Amino acid sequence: MTHPVLDRSGRAAVVLGASAATLGAALIARERRARRRAERLAAALSDTLLNAIDATDPETGGHVRRVARYARILAEAAGAPVAVRHQIERVALFHDIGRITDALFDTAPDGDRLSAHDRRAIATHPTRGALVLAPLAAFYPELPAGVLAHHERWDGTGYPHRVVGTAIPFPARVVAIADAFDGITHRRRDSHARSLREAVAAMRAGRATQFDPRLVDFLLSAPVLDRVAQVMRATHTAELPGGDQWRPAHAAVTARGAGRGKQAHPDPSPAAAPARPTRDRSRRRSPR
Repeated sequence: MTHPVLDRSGRAAVVLGASAATLGAALIARERRARRRAERLAAALSDTLLNAIDATDPETGGHVRRVARYARILAEAAGAPVAVRHQIERVALFHDIGRITDALFDTAPDGDRLSAHDRRAIATHPTRGALVLAPLAAFYPELPAGVLAHHERWDGTGYPHRVVGTAIPFPARVVAIADAFDGITHRRRDSHARSLREAVAAMRAGRATQFDPRLVDFLLSAPVLDRVAQVMRATHTAELPGGDQWRPAHAAVTARGAGRGKQAHPDPSPAAAPARPTRDRSRRRSPR
């Protein structure tokens, strides 16, 4: 016969266990709600920053959107997972946020060449941008790191930290190519537009020195280059302003793509070699 005291203790233990389980579930649910609220706040802050770029410097707003389009095409061609493509697109959208400062905004007025002082000032923008974006690192850990590294070079002669090769974050390597491509093919206040043919030549020249060689090979493969050329010509024809209605296909500035505290994939590009680059069959005339 079971002792009655033990029966009461057993029942008490069951009740306590059930109470603890209920309390634990409630705490988990509360934590999830808090996390969702924080992610929505992070997304709102991202949207605010993007709007600030548009309002302060529409030219840069248009540039970062074009870079995001090119980067998305290249990331898809490289076989990057969807989550990593989202990371790359975020880095592209905010890679020049460090240029939106009083110290850099009036650098090199139209028609003027950059002085050595101007170039030194502009070279601070990756560091400035990473500092601006640091509060979002809990949700988008790849964002400050990618922005900081987008002017590093494959051969280690870039800035600000002379990082070499695959030690450069993968999103930064993709954005570096997209950024350079747009810088060549679209006029900005400190540069003049050149043709697609010249851009292709520059990409080939920078292969394995300035840029990740595998990514350059992907870019210059016929199907990818055709897609990039179509986007380039469409944006040049429309001359989309910084405040255009285009938004990232994956809603990059919403919480949906948040990193949730995880580190970015170090190098999601596939090991298989891409197709060999083909000769540029695009029109020789400048798109402008």
